[in-house]
Amino acid sequence: MSIDVFEKCFSFHVADDLKQTGFYPYFHRVESEQGPEVIVDGRKKIVVCSNNYLGLASHPKVIESSVIAAKKYGTSCTGSRFLNGTNDLHEKVEKKFARFVGKEEAILFTTGHHSNLGAISSLVGKGEVVVADRLDHASIIDGSRLSFGEMARFKHNDMADLERQLSNHQGKGLLIVVDGIFSMEGDITNLPEISKLAKKYGARIFVDEAHSLGVLGKNGMGTGEHFNMQDDVDVIMATASKSLASIGGFIASSSRVINYIKHNARSMIFTASLPPACVGAIDAALDLVVAEPDRRTKLMNTAKKMKEEFKSMGYNVNNSQSSIIPLTVGNDLAVFKMWRMLFDEGIFASPVVTPAVPEGQAIIRTSYMATHTEDHLNFILDKFKKVGKHLGVIA
Repeated sequence: MSIDVFEKCFSFHVADDLKQTGFYPYFHRVESEQGPEVIVDGRKKIVVCSNNYLGLASHPKVIESSVIAAKKYGTSCTGSRFLNGTNDLHEKVEKKFARFVGKEEAILFTTGHHSNLGAISSLVGKGEVVVADRLDHASIIDGSRLSFGEMARFKHNDMADLERQLSNHQGKGLLIVVDGIFSMEGDITNLPEISKLAKKYGARIFVDEAHSLGVLGKNGMGTGEHFNMQDDVDVIMATASKSLASIGGFIASSSRVINYIKHNARSMIFTASLPPACVGAIDAALDLVVAEPDRRTKLMNTAKKMKEEFKSMGYNVNNSQSSIIPLTVGNDLAVFKMWRMLFDEGIFASPVVTPAVPEGQAIIRTSYMATHTEDHLNFILDKFKKVGKHLGVIA
């Protein structure tokens, strides 16, 4: 007797069970622009779950540039970059991004996920190895699995374990792939030590700057600039869906590497190109990252304040070094309860449970924007103190 491939769908009840408890936190409808305040299901919420770090998603210049691009090029390019979907605006932002991060060339993918899928799967072939941090983003893991190479994972930011993996695969082509800022933990990859090990074992370095572009470094170039080691990074990936207030993803490297990826990345060749309105938004956002450095300063000052305040309340903020501050709560059910109470108090936060974090270490992930005001921050702190004490998360 054959097995119905849909059987797993019929027996999937986790989401339904969570809805029955009233703690279901996903797919809530946002009815306003993405800013420090949003309307969710008809009610105003203060946002602490956005990746709109510089607050550019509603910037008038970004919106204007998006509208101008749509009026000039229409709503769609109707094909892949490889065939009929490339226009001069795509090429303009690629050149601008490459200059910004100090690389010879860049290529623009339709999403950040596509960027990692296409670049990693095409760069790593048979007999070669992706050496990835265990807490790397899912798109890095997916790209590694789609390659014809092997994937070796090292303990999070553990340089001894990284060297163990490099030593175990010595003599093979090695690509070390790490997040710049880790999306759930908020800590920064140890690029100085990674660079030393890469040179020792002849490996190349690929840094996913999704959460660090616009945030780290004097000019917002990311992790490499933060450590004054931009030239040590061989391949830079950055999504446009966070600080750049749009969607899409860049890969930047040497001209020969980009040329190879352009002609081999399946997620580039077989996906329609990024719509003009999105590219127009990126174009303006890149200019603003350079022109308005005070946004970055404000963001980091906000993050420092919030981390200190949460710690003084008794929250465990782990090793956060950025505008992402995770608050450890405990088991999955406890974090769902906390999310619901915060939501009812006017806070829109993100509960993160297994398998995204280890069992028993579920977190409320908070992240901040340059456009949060002092009133917003004080409101957030007040509600986290009230709810945390009620649930016994803090004393």
